Amino acid sequence: MKRRDLMRLPMLAMAMSALPGAAAGVPGRRERRSVDWIHDGRTLRLSLLRQPAAGPVALYVHGATFPCDLSVGWRMQGVSWLDHLQAQGFDAWGLDFAGYGQSERPPVFGADPHSAPPWGDYRMAAAQIAAAIAAIRRQRPRAPIHLIAHSWGTLPARQAAIEHPEAVSKLVLFGPVATREGPREEAAAPAWALMGSAEQRPRQRSGLPADAPTPVSAEEIERWCAAYLATDPESATRSPPSVRIPNAPIADIDRLWAGENLVDNARVRQPILIVRGEWDHVTTDADAARLFAELSGAAERRDVKISGGNHWLHLQPRRTALWSTTSAFLRD
Repeated sequence: MKRRDLMRLPMLAMAMSALPGAAAGVPGRRERRSVDWIHDGRTLRLSLLRQPAAGPVALYVHGATFPCDLSVGWRMQGVSWLDHLQAQGFDAWGLDFAGYGQSERPPVFGADPHSAPPWGDYRMAAAQIAAAIAAIRRQRPRAPIHLIAHSWGTLPARQAAIEHPEAVSKLVLFGPVATREGPREEAAAPAWALMGSAEQRPRQRSGLPADAPTPVSAEEIERWCAAYLATDPESATRSPPSVRIPNAPIADIDRLWAGENLVDNARVRQPILIVRGEWDHVTTDADAARLFAELSGAAERRDVKISGGNHWLHLQPRRTALWSTTSAFLRD
């Protein structure tokens, strides 16, 4: 982006074996659902990934460049964050925003990127979250719905929580983006952008001390990159292979880091957890402190920094500390 302590697997397997639809020692059952989202008179199909359980709903929304299968659903050593949430009794869901992963691509993806403004901003994404919550509510009419968001996804998550306070019980902001005082990007941003392995690989090291080892192996990074490229059926037709993504999320971050306040954070009323890796260059200590102060209307605020990880903490060995911290907050 511009600008190990693993859970003991036998314990996880035992927990999952108690869940309906989960066999002992194997990852939980996954379902694909879809929900229609209407924007500018056009309907786009959004993809929802689900691992069901009888407890409260935990809905994950991703960041600016990669979808749920590559984040909350990504299995390292056989276990994903969705698996963990399900094992903890949460009805675990993940939403792919329009233009990502299994969700439908907007028509602008077929046009010259400079023929339209950046597509898919935080307000559009907040409306997609609302559509997903409404669909989940039809499945689980009485269950609390908690929202877990990463990176840029924390912007639409906060906006959705403001606009639908009755629909969101708690809010987890993992590696959130916050307002910074900086220069404004002067060049006109395109509607969409291309993102490849060359851009994604270095992010496992972003913010790390120079003498710190890369958190995961080169083989794991390449496995992830191959799966990432496979999320775009047209990726292999480009040289180098790359994934087409909406560009408004990056434009949103550019605006934030030029001093704009996009979301009125004081209007968020739900209990909030800010959680981040110690080397997260997107959510620095100063960023977290500023955001914590701005969330003055929240029923409860927590700020937790986890050692040994960066902005990709959920794809690194210390991910289980992130998982347990999140689950504990949602259970309280």
